[in-house]
Amino acid sequence: VQLQASGGGLVQDGGSLRLSCAASGFKLDYYAIGWFRQPPGKEREGVSCIRSGDGSTYYADSAKGRFTISRDNAKNTVYLQMNSLMPEDTAVYYCAADIRGCPNVKNGIPYWGKGTQVTVSS
Repeated sequence: VQLQASGGGLVQDGGSLRLSCAASGFKLDYYAIGWFRQPPGKEREGVSCIRSGDGSTYYADSAKGRFTISRDNAKNTVYLQMNSLMPEDTAVYYCAADIRGCPNVKNGIPYWGKGTQVTVSS
């Protein structure tokens, strides 16, 4: 079972990036997938989540109106479209999967992907 996050890079203030979280070894359909980020020197924080079944979504306040999470079950991949990026979005971004619901650090997260670096320059 593996998750692989990709799509990070260096972008200017106001730019866009699309992150991908690809799964191997299991079908994402049955899992809620969350995106987290860890800015330099700070704790990891939740950014967004998309649930299995109805595909309902959650966004942290910092992501609302700028980020969009989506899933393509045929490709076994979840995406995070990030628009209007700001320097404070600079972080390592991780995806995580949990069959119980939106991944929650307090509940323990079964599957983490390796991170992808997003750097937003001012």
